[in-house]
This record gives sequence, structure tokens and C-alpha cells, in this order.
Amino acid sequence: MASVLLGCILGTITGLIPGLHVNNVALLLVAMSPSLLVHGISPIYIVVIILATSIAHTFLDFVPSIFLGAPEADTALAVLPGHRMLLEGRGVEAVRLSALGSAGSVTVALLLVAPLSMLVYHIYPVLHQHMGWILLTIVLLMIGSESGEMVEGQGSLAHLKYKGYAILVFLLSGVLGILAFIGDGLMDPLLPMGTPAILFPLFCGLFGASMLSISLITRSVIPAQTEVVEFDLPSRNIVRGVFTGSIAGSLVAWLPGISSAVATVIIRLAIREDNDGDSAREFIVAVSGVNTANAIFSLIALYIIHRPRSGAMVAVNEILNPATWDVSLVVLFLAVIVSVSIISYFVTISVGERISKALSRLNYQRISATVLMCLCVMVILTTGLFGMIVFATATAIGMIPSYFKVRKSHAMGVLLFPLILFFFGIFRW
Repeated sequence: MASVLLGCILGTITGLIPGLHVNNVALLLVAMSPSLLVHGISPIYIVVIILATSIAHTFLDFVPSIFLGAPEADTALAVLPGHRMLLEGRGVEAVRLSALGSAGSVTVALLLVAPLSMLVYHIYPVLHQHMGWILLTIVLLMIGSESGEMVEGQGSLAHLKYKGYAILVFLLSGVLGILAFIGDGLMDPLLPMGTPAILFPLFCGLFGASMLSISLITRSVIPAQTEVVEFDLPSRNIVRGVFTGSIAGSLVAWLPGISSAVATVIIRLAIREDNDGDSAREFIVAVSGVNTANAIFSLIALYIIHRPRSGAMVAVNEILNPATWDVSLVVLFLAVIVSVSIISYFVTISVGERISKALSRLNYQRISATVLMCLCVMVILTTGLFGMIVFATATAIGMIPSYFKVRKSHAMGVLLFPLILFFFGIFRW
């Protein structure tokens, strides 16, 4: 129980502090494991801490995305609908929707873990062989479904203009991604925290700092936040969001090259946009479900095929060889996941409500400026001058969709473009 609680605390900390990831904790525990084993601490307890940290992190990492606009790669696309709800006085609802999505995905993942794992395992060779074409199809669907802002009298061919803008955003972000991956060896962090991640300045710039900059320019104000007792999102949207997120999370866990960020793009295509806001809220539910389901299915993938699909599972693999696991140990780990999910659900809602009340009493312009400066400092500390150049460029590109009135999901070209070139054998990094 102590290991579970410690993992919950660590996951809460990593979730609430942008730039601090579960992998940092996992790598630290791997480094400390010889000493811990000497002192009689079982490797199972160390693995439980890592699992608990991973699950708690997937619940809490939406809070800074919604309230501060400081996303990780996994939550980047959820920033816009979550922050929009905050500016509508519904930040608490956004947090509760994300917590519900994560909690619901635990239930669905446990129910579907056996059939989904077997299905994906058997079709894996075919999917991997055609992954380049699959990703290219996703991009074409993204761009093809872009219709831009509907303005009366703009003509029947106006949608072509917005598709052109979408291609521009995709290519700009894609080229930036390629240059960033090629030059990631130039990162010289002032405060080393494990291996520096170029994705941090990329996604903070494209989806976080760009939104904060626009808020400063337009002088956005946070209204008084309403406390939500019941969701007005139809139950069918909640159920569909949970199932969509869980299935996408399973794909992330099984297929190399498909990250949680790519899965959110697939979800964005699967959930049809509407004018009443239901699709945006369903999207929050689904995206939060991706990350939590991914953590669960990554554990199962490690057990079945002995291949770690995440940084946390690499650490687990180092500490406790999955070839030695039996069914009872896997059941224990799944019980830990359920326990942590229950705790993290209530912690997420409590933290979200407290932050919501505090923000509504503060000057949002000063908050945005402060968070923007903090992001700059964190980028410099963790990735150095090269990371700062990437961050500034990403921020500028991330502002383009808002002014061209196209979806910000096209900026996911930062990952999709390099991945497509990688699977076609054109680009390696």
C-alpha cells in the first residue's frame, strides 16, 4: 500500500509540473534499484511504484493543459477545447470530463484487454508493413475534412482555400519536426533531467505558448468558474469517447511508431464536430482515455511479447524480467492500476476545483505572461539554446491556425510528417 501511495504522489507531481515526466521517475528508480534491493526492498514494490506513477500521471497531466496551456505531446490537442471551456467558465467541467475519461478507460481496458490484445497481436505484421500508407491516409483525411470557418457568401470553393492553409500548417510543422529531430544532439540542457526530449519545446510551442500568446494579444479574461454537479454531455457521447480512447490507447501500446499524440489525431477524425460543444467535450474524454489505456496495454504487451512500449515499461523490464511473471503477478499489477485510478480520480477533481477557484480571482493576463515566461525558462533549462530556438519557431507556427481559421490538429504534422518519411524509408533520425 505504501508503494501505491508513493506512486500516486509522484504521479501527481509529474502530472502537475510541465516538463517533468514519468520517465524521469522511472529512470531514477532504475538507477536506485540496486541500492533498494540491497536494503531488502522487493523489485515488485519498485515496479508497483512505477505503475502507480504512470497511471496517476495520466489523470493529472490534463490539469496544466487546461488551466495553464502547458501540454505534453499526449495532451496537446486537448488544450484547445479544454482551454476554451475554461474561458467559458467551465474549467472544472473540463477537468471532470478528463478524469471521467481516464477512469472509464480503465474499466473498458480491463474488459477488452484479452480480445483486443489478441486481435492486434495477430494483425500486427500487416499493420506494421503498411504503417506508412496508414499514416498518409490519416493525413489526407485530416486535410480533406478541413472546411474552415463558415462565412455567408464566401462561395462554394472557399473550402479549398482552407485546405491549402491546412497543408501549409502541416508542412511547416512537419519540416520543423524533421529539423528538430535531426538537430536534437545540439540540445545542451542547463539542468540535466535524464535524456533531454525535443518533443517538450515542440509541443509546448505549437499547442501551449501559441495559445497563451494569442490570449495575451486578444486580452482574454477568465470568467467566474461554475461548479459542475452533473454532466450535460449525453451518456452516449461519454461511452463512445471512453471506448474510442481505450481502443486508440491499445493501438499505441502495441504498434511502434503510433504514439499517443498520433492516436489523438485519429480520434479527432473519428469524432464528428458539431456546433453545440458535445464533440469537444467527447474529445476530452477520449484523449484522456488514450493515455490511461496506453499505460495498461503497455503492461500487457510487455507481459505477452516481452517488448516495452514506453519509457516506464523499459524501466519495469530492467527491474523485473517479464519472462518470470505469472498470471497472479499480472493480476496484482492490474489491481494496483484499479486502486490508483480510484485515488487519482478524486485527486484530479479536487486539484482542478482548487486551481479553478484560484485562477478566477487572478488577472489572467498576468497568469498567461507568467506561464509563458516559466515555459521559456523550463525549455532553456531542459533543452538549452537549441530547444529555445525550436520553441520560438514552434510558437510562431502554432499561431497560424488560429488566424487562418483552420484546425490546430494539422500542426501534428510535427510528428506525422517525419513518421511517414520514416516508414517509407526516406528519413531516419
